[in-house]
Amino acid sequence: MTELHLSTLTRSQGANAALKDGSVAPAHATLDFVEVSPLPRGFRRMVRDLEFDVAEMAVTTYLVARGHGVPFTALPVFLVRGFHHGAIQVAAGSGIRPQDLAGRRVGVNRGYTVTTGVWARGVLDREYGLDLDGITWVCSDAEHVERYRAPSNVVAAGADADLGAMLAAGELAAVIGAGLTGPGVAPLVPDPQAAAVAALHRDGFHPVNHLVVVRDELLADHPGLAEDLFAAFAEAKRRYVADLAAGAVTDPDATDRLNAVVARETGADPLPYGIEPNRAVLERLAELARDQHILAERPDVDGLFAAGTAGLAG
Repeated sequence: MTELHLSTLTRSQGANAALKDGSVAPAHATLDFVEVSPLPRGFRRMVRDLEFDVAEMAVTTYLVARGHGVPFTALPVFLVRGFHHGAIQVAAGSGIRPQDLAGRRVGVNRGYTVTTGVWARGVLDREYGLDLDGITWVCSDAEHVERYRAPSNVVAAGADADLGAMLAAGELAAVIGAGLTGPGVAPLVPDPQAAAVAALHRDGFHPVNHLVVVRDELLADHPGLAEDLFAAFAEAKRRYVADLAAGAVTDPDATDRLNAVVARETGADPLPYGIEPNRAVLERLAELARDQHILAERPDVDGLFAAGTAGLAG
């Protein structure tokens, strides 16, 4: 395979640090890294303009884009995962409980199809029995995939809307994914960390948020590229997980600490790559996206990933 130079959008993080510093590289390609901040702007540029050759991408954004014919295909490389019980916030002292959101207005940071929103709504549905169709979802931004049409109970917050201010003013009963801080906000789910760990043990998976996509033209023109990229991303991740286990991650952030908790609770790799090790979590996310009217039907998991990656794990 001829060596390629591939423009590559991915945020610097533990799982790809060895790729970013050059200590790990694909065998037949050079990754020319691009940083976009905040990263979701890069997702939009990839979805709408195919601006990059390889790109980190929110999983649900990928599912929607694929459903609308955007010509890129995923690798089963899951750079970012998280728990979402703590992503749902209410005004401190409001006394609002999960069941109190029925029939109310709930803010969603960015678009309705944002992966954090899908997982958080799944918590409300699966763990608290809320009718999601009876809630008005108030979104602060447009969808990445322009052709997607949200259900009728999804509305725009309006230009320059501030979800935190709307929550404080009582215009919203809760917000999802806003990451608000300060004494004026509280998590909707009591002790969200404990709830997340309980979900980990109950469901047996660490929810996926981001994967990696490659332009279809490149995959068609360069057989073996998907496997080459997978091997490099997997090796970088293995080094990171080894450093986590050894306590050798410098200045660990919230993601590092969460990954360490998952490793400790499960005794396993907190960031498994490959289709088969992630089948259950991908089936659940696809089911939630269908139930929330993001996808018309649940896709076949195996068909979501590039040819040549079916048997890979790392």
